Amino acid sequence: MELTAHGSRTTGTSRTTGAEHTTGATRGRIRDRIRDADGMAVAAFVLGLVGLLVMNILLGPIAIGLAVLALRRGTTRRGRALLGLGLGVADLAVLAALVTADGTVSWSIA
Repeated sequence: MELTAHGSRTTGTSRTTGAEHTTGATRGRIRDRIRDADGMAVAAFVLGLVGLLVMNILLGPIAIGLAVLALRRGTTRRGRALLGLGLGVADLAVLAALVTADGTVSWSIA
């Protein structure tokens, strides 16, 4: 048996302290945050890709915002987030080109 700092006796078994629980909880939160960032990176890529075809005035800025958030939160899918960012900017460039050519915000293929 050993004496602890509090003067109580302990056996040879180890106990977890509050600090260890906090560390485990912190790791869990970090893991959740990275997983959320990975999801944002994928969503930015998909929305940017779809935004090239339809609703680029809405999907472009959303793709840019999600990509920036994913990069700030330290996503492991950095390439996908950067592609989402590029596609979001491309959405707005396509919108600007179509507005310049047609003179209206709405456009159709036919």
